[in-house]
Amino acid sequence: MASINFFNEDLDFDLENSEKTRRWIQEIIKKENFVLNELNFVFCSDNYLHTINMEYLDHDTYTDIITFDNSEIKNEIEGDIFISVERVRENAKSFKRTFTNELHRVIIHGVLHLLGYKDKTEEEATLMRKKEDESLNFSQF
Repeated sequence: MASINFFNEDLDFDLENSEKTRRWIQEIIKKENFVLNELNFVFCSDNYLHTINMEYLDHDTYTDIITFDNSEIKNEIEGDIFISVERVRENAKSFKRTFTNELHRVIIHGVLHLLGYKDKTEEEATLMRKKEDESLNFSQF
């Protein structure tokens, strides 16, 4: 059964408007002609995400998000997205955005990765940013 779940790992965090966020994510997935199976968001600290980054990706860096694609069927979404609330808060200040806006950007960034968008090259990153902006403009937050 299709589901989007929100969890906390090592901190106390409540996602505001979680139902609205679920509907928004589902609409973006549908708009891209994908089918949602299961999507788990895990909100955590910098240290928790850093440990995952080192353990699973062998990267000794802090990051705001790590996305794991668990899907086995083309155009089907199944994955786990880990988000550092601390890093999102810090980035929001740096980019002069609200925390909520930056959090939604990071959330949809992870979803876009599961939809096949990449951001390794300059061209890919430009398209990713464009898709993030379109998705944020599509939302009703």
